[in-house]
Amino acid sequence: MGRNPLAQLQQIGEEVLGKAQQNPTAARVLQGAMQLRDRVDDLSKRVRGLEEMEKRLAKVEKRLAKLEGPAKKPPAEKS
Repeated sequence: MGRNPLAQLQQIGEEVLGKAQQNPTAARVLQGAMQLRDRVDDLSKRVRGLEEMEKRLAKVEKRLAKLEGPAKKPPAEKS
C-alpha cells in the first residue's frame, strides 16, 4: 500500500523548506514572510481592539445623549 498523499505532501514541503534555508536569498525571503505574518497578526489584534473600543464609545455616547436630554430652546423675548 502507498504512502498517504498528505504525508507525502508534508515530506515534500519539509524538504523544500530545508533546501530553501540553505540558500541565503531564499532564507531571507522566508524570514521576511514570517515577519510579515507576525506583523499582520499584530495589526489584526490591534484592529479588533479598536472595534471593541468603538462599540464602547458608542454606548457611552448614547448614555450621554440620554443624560443631556433634548436640547432646550432659549426663552423667546417679549417685545
